[in-house]
Amino acid sequence: MNEIIRIGMDTSKHFFQLHGVDAKERVVLRKKLRRSQMLAFFAGLPPTVVGIEACGASHHLARALGGLGHTVKLLAPQHVKPYVGRNKNDGRDADGLCEAMSRPRMEFVPVKTAEQQAGLMLLGVRQQMIARRTQLSNAIRGYAAEFGLIAPCGLHKIEPLLARIAQDETLPELARELFAVQAQDYARLQEQLKAIEAKLLAWHRADTASRRLAQIPGVGPVGASALVLKTPAPQAFRSGRDFAAWLGLTPKDHSSGGRLRLGRITRAGDEMLRSVLISGAMAVIQQARHGRGRASAWLVALLARKPIKLAAVALANKIARIAWKMM
Repeated sequence: MNEIIRIGMDTSKHFFQLHGVDAKERVVLRKKLRRSQMLAFFAGLPPTVVGIEACGASHHLARALGGLGHTVKLLAPQHVKPYVGRNKNDGRDADGLCEAMSRPRMEFVPVKTAEQQAGLMLLGVRQQMIARRTQLSNAIRGYAAEFGLIAPCGLHKIEPLLARIAQDETLPELARELFAVQAQDYARLQEQLKAIEAKLLAWHRADTASRRLAQIPGVGPVGASALVLKTPAPQAFRSGRDFAAWLGLTPKDHSSGGRLRLGRITRAGDEMLRSVLISGAMAVIQQARHGRGRASAWLVALLARKPIKLAAVALANKIARIAWKMM
């Protein structure tokens, strides 16, 4: 067999499809492996370049193959799709991966360490718990309203509402029992969320870059931690604008014939990170509108001529550029 210079590997839960080429771009490897066979096969190969579509499990595979001496490159799925031929199947996916990774302008996803993935899991679990808490509090409000019990807006009003329900003897016994179950769930969720946020704050305080980023107005511990964990290689971006574009905070460009057409923001990239930055920007704007804090002349002028939400996105873009420079 001729020396393999590049392998595209299409992954799944149980099977791996390989497509390898030699220095003359001739196909010299087409092979389907089970998960139990994959590492043993690569252990017997000389070091080569392996391309995998970026996904949650791909970082573990990249670390495992890197430990065997191979160079692993992760590609975003949207960059691979143009190179996949008609009648899609696993073989053509592997072929498209092999072709895409050979392009000189192709951009690759940095491989995350196990520690970085654990930190991202911390952010993800916190986000899931917040969503669950919102769902549960809305359910409590909805059921309480059916019995004429209304509470003002805000999470801090849920526990007083549950206390009123527990003391209201006019409610049916079954309803009071079910509200008690919901109250137990809500209290347990609050305790778990506090524990998760304590772990996240401890991680933030232990990381130098995260502490530095938290000094930016509008970027708190959660935003700083998310920026560090979700951007493992900031040097991969040529400029702060490229970083803001990666987050989806730049306008869509649909220009042609020398005529410039810019639309809304692209909303590409990580939704959670973009949301955190925009929420932080809104907090800065609210402080400026109430005369608290020190707003820049640029922000004051922007608020005078643009809607508040548009200004928040523009400020989030500026925050992202500052964060990239500091990282």
